[in-house]
Amino acid sequence: MLSINPEEQIKKITSFIKDTLGMQNKQNVVLGLSGGVDSSVSLNLLARVLGPDNIHPVSLPYFEDKSLDTEEALKGAGIPSNYLTSLSIKQMADKIIGELKIPEEDTLRRGNVMTRVRMTVLYDMAKKLDALVCGTENRSEKLLGYYTRFGDEASDFEPILHLYKTQVYELAKYLSVPVSIINKPPSANLWENQTDEGEFGFSYKEADPVLYLYFNEKKSLEEIEKLGFANAKKIIEFAKNNSYKHHTPYKT
Repeated sequence: MLSINPEEQIKKITSFIKDTLGMQNKQNVVLGLSGGVDSSVSLNLLARVLGPDNIHPVSLPYFEDKSLDTEEALKGAGIPSNYLTSLSIKQMADKIIGELKIPEEDTLRRGNVMTRVRMTVLYDMAKKLDALVCGTENRSEKLLGYYTRFGDEASDFEPILHLYKTQVYELAKYLSVPVSIINKPPSANLWENQTDEGEFGFSYKEADPVLYLYFNEKKSLEEIEKLGFANAKKIIEFAKNNSYKHHTPYKT
């Protein structure tokens, strides 16, 4: 149902990147590199279009990052590790969180601040370098509304937005993205031990076929449930509850 032809996707996406940069008359790209599968795949695809001097990966951790995933992602894309800019956002985010008196238990508000601080840093760097910001959002996240408006959603172009998360994994394996990155639980790194699937209450593997049938094939909930997808109602309701994000700002 969701299987892709990796070579066709590589051609499609690299052509899209070339066309976008040409249309905007830009030669440089800034990419937030988390060490996750989405940003690693995006980096690998950028490297097929641009030389290392034109790709500006940025790591923006809030928590101390002891993993080697960002270095592994760079290595997998053939980009020297010294091309990575690493900047902790903790001091900047904590200042805003403190001024707004956001309680520690309100992890969602605190997380929104962190993602918007990251967006601010990426766009400032893009302005400095006369670059475009490359987004790393996938279709699963978009349909589920799993993003912060004006935060991790903000970008100038989105090379993998048409791919469901499970398709991103399929492409990652084809691109030889390091196994440590592929096997790592997806996380926005907004609080300790936070994972995407922990917040959902279901996995991407469960969600993707349901989302595909509902949004692409226009099947009803009842039709999807009859196909044996036990979590269909939960998944579709999650998407519906966040659907307002696709329509704001409302206009007269």
